[in-house]
Amino acid sequence: MLSVEAAQALILERVAPLPGEETVPLLAALGRVLARPLVAATPLPPFFNSAVDGYAFRHADLSAAGETRLVLAGRVAAGHSGLAVRPGTAARIFTGAPMPEGADTVMMQEDAQLDGDALLLPPGLHRHANARPAGEDVAEGAEALAAGHRLRAPEVGLAAALGFATLPVRPRLRVGVFSTGDELASPGVPLGPAQTYDSNRFTLMAMLAALPVQVTDLGILPDDPQATVRALREAAGTQGLLVTSGGVSAGEEDHVRAAIAGAGSLVFWRLAVKPGRSAAMGVVDGVPMVGLPGNPVAAVVTFLHLVRPLALRLAGAEPEELLRMTAVSGFAYRKKSGRREYVRVVLGADMVAQKFPRDGAALLTSLTQSHAFAELPEDMTELTPGMPIRLLPFAAIF
Repeated sequence: MLSVEAAQALILERVAPLPGEETVPLLAALGRVLARPLVAATPLPPFFNSAVDGYAFRHADLSAAGETRLVLAGRVAAGHSGLAVRPGTAARIFTGAPMPEGADTVMMQEDAQLDGDALLLPPGLHRHANARPAGEDVAEGAEALAAGHRLRAPEVGLAAALGFATLPVRPRLRVGVFSTGDELASPGVPLGPAQTYDSNRFTLMAMLAALPVQVTDLGILPDDPQATVRALREAAGTQGLLVTSGGVSAGEEDHVRAAIAGAGSLVFWRLAVKPGRSAAMGVVDGVPMVGLPGNPVAAVVTFLHLVRPLALRLAGAEPEELLRMTAVSGFAYRKKSGRREYVRVVLGADMVAQKFPRDGAALLTSLTQSHAFAELPEDMTELTPGMPIRLLPFAAIF
């Protein structure tokens, strides 16, 4: 069985990002992958400005021994400029307004006192206090965002602040998703006497929706080897990545693994995780493919370790580590050495994790009624209450 790290190393080694780029309006870039570095054509902020409402003056005029008395020489509001201060004078200034010529320091309005037309300042303020130099956030000519960065709301805001109305982004990766098995029916269709509704396809497509991809619902594959090969080859003609769930174990009606080998090549089969051992990765007519297990929890675990990094790689995005947090175990657990296990847990306000009371990789409610996966490493064989454990919080996954 292949370790998670070895499988992900294969992805980085053998898979290249899809070529090409397109230029899109700023808001249309949300969720996309930046194709080229974003270099600042102007500094941010673009000029020396006040960080607070207060009074701007020359620091050289501030007495170190006692109170300083300066004459108010005017005011400058945000969006206006042209004021200058001479020695012995100060200017009323507001947040974001450009610093008057000659001024280098700002006293917050609540720390100063007015005495008619004069301003009384206490000692102790350092030079450039409460003032933001040009380029404090991003210097002119600096790389504000690297190529491969996924563009979220903060990145869109940063690009806007630097004056970009459009951005170069990678093309959207097309991902086709199948479920497999005669026992499955799509929601909304009457169930046959031995059928159940397909959930994996919809869980996987919902998880893919958080990635920079375009998802295609390819429906349910029957338990037929030739039909499976034909469907995979046909889908490979229109998709950049194929994902299936079910049919990758060693049973007589599990045809996906053999279909991958028959339609292309099988890169690996079986991952050293529980749940999710029966996962496969291969190539069909030059298109990467991942076959996930049919049990819902196992499909989610293997999606996180195989489909997610593979989709990000193909989309040209930088690798993104899954968010993890630390808690304290409130339960005892034994496991085999040599494989990583994911145990569903409920997290209390005291950051103590309790094991979800029911086992089984087919229990969908174990995902809706728990809070995280406890990630138990390969070398661990026994977990006892009070031990620190690493969690994958569902809030960062779904």
